[in-house]
Amino acid sequence: MKGLLLAGGHGTRLRPLTYTGNKHMLPIANKPMILYGLEYLKNAGIKEVGIILGPIKEGVVETLGDGSSFGLKITYIDQPDPKGLAHAVQISEDFIKEEPFVMYLGDNLLRQGVVDFVKRFEINKLNCVVGVCPVSEPSHFGIAELDDKGRIMKLVEKPKEPKSNLALIGVYVFDSTIFDAARKIKPSWRNELEITDAIQMLVYEGKKVEVEHVSSWWKDTGKPEDLLEANQLILGDMQTSIQGSLSNETKLTGSLQIGAGSETIGEVNIRGPATIGSNCIIGPDVYIGPYTAIGDNCKIKNAEIENSIVMKECNIESGQRITDSLIGNYSVVSNGYGRLPRGYKLILGERSFAQL
Repeated sequence: MKGLLLAGGHGTRLRPLTYTGNKHMLPIANKPMILYGLEYLKNAGIKEVGIILGPIKEGVVETLGDGSSFGLKITYIDQPDPKGLAHAVQISEDFIKEEPFVMYLGDNLLRQGVVDFVKRFEINKLNCVVGVCPVSEPSHFGIAELDDKGRIMKLVEKPKEPKSNLALIGVYVFDSTIFDAARKIKPSWRNELEITDAIQMLVYEGKKVEVEHVSSWWKDTGKPEDLLEANQLILGDMQTSIQGSLSNETKLTGSLQIGAGSETIGEVNIRGPATIGSNCIIGPDVYIGPYTAIGDNCKIKNAEIENSIVMKECNIESGQRITDSLIGNYSVVSNGYGRLPRGYKLILGERSFAQL
């Protein structure tokens, strides 16, 4: 079985962070998002993975290489124009050949991974497995309508009046019949070849298609607030590991990770779950609150940060409280002048400068 990991798209809802890089390289708990999907595929016993890349490729090839450092063989497949998930399947046929494969959308996080999907596919000798999860806003997703026995009746992409709240979560297992189905469909009203239409074609043709219900949390990371929630979910499972050095005035509570070469200076209060990367200098006069991730090589002093993602090589001396924020690589946040209200929400792209 092979893997197909989708890392294309423009990431427009995550701008300005995605003006300078691929959205799948944005860090969740200090790890590029794409690595979670790659690990899920590897943990399911997959050895060969095709990576679908769109026009914004920065960082992906440099990080993943040929896959050998991850114990995998990686092949890169170009999709210059985002013409839909079924189009991504079509252009991958030469890579997949006749083997079954897992297709995983790289901007999704799924705590349980994909092992259960593969097991259902193999044990029941299916043509397709579709992952589903109940959501509060089904009109934003592809939706599965099931009969009273749990069998798929209909799949609809972003319905205006959904008849089900079961969203397709971006994990699929296919055999080679999906290629013929994808060739038979036409572009949707979005002018894309929808994977929902291709799977619906399998259902029409009597192929064996089943759903796998998510047993744990799942998160689609399409918007800034989704990144923060995904960060919370990952940090919530984190175990404490402290490799750096701490000052005598440092107070720690909750689960924490502090990377090698990092140090705290003077009075520092860190409440977990939180993670701090390698070679950071934290303090003096710093509070880092729960659900915060600080990237490598950051310098933070005279600041309060909570429920935020601070990416690598940032310099923060705000004198203010920063909450619910995304701060891109190499950004500087400094203390401004005058009396300003405390508490700022920031979404800063790479190499930004903000004065508070």
